[in-house]
Amino acid sequence: MTYPENYRYTKEHEWIRLEGDTATIGITFHAQSELGDIVYVDLPKVGTQVAVGKSFGSVESVKAVSDIYAPVDGEVIETNDVLASAPEKLNEDPHGVAWLIKVKAAKGTDLSNLLSAAEYQSYAEAES
Repeated sequence: MTYPENYRYTKEHEWIRLEGDTATIGITFHAQSELGDIVYVDLPKVGTQVAVGKSFGSVESVKAVSDIYAPVDGEVIETNDVLASAPEKLNEDPHGVAWLIKVKAAKGTDLSNLLSAAEYQSYAEAES
């Protein structure tokens, strides 16, 4: 698996793409493959404040329930409604159509502490 170069990654297996002050957040291919078949996604409501390192939702698979952690501070401005009726999309396209939430990132958001695609790929391979 190659990870999109324009995303940044967390060691908890989330990805983020920042465009202006809008951050799109999802889970990585590695995360969904470790979870197995995803059957339910619990996401916050629009307007919810998220904070770096704090859980904002969860992903449930046939194996386990895993928390999802925010890589930035901000306010949820959109959730991916597709996942309510088709959570399996996370297994099919975790870096594309199956994004989780969009957040209006707090002013001064800096992603330099997150992993690049190459760094994350090495991290995920070492963990497997």
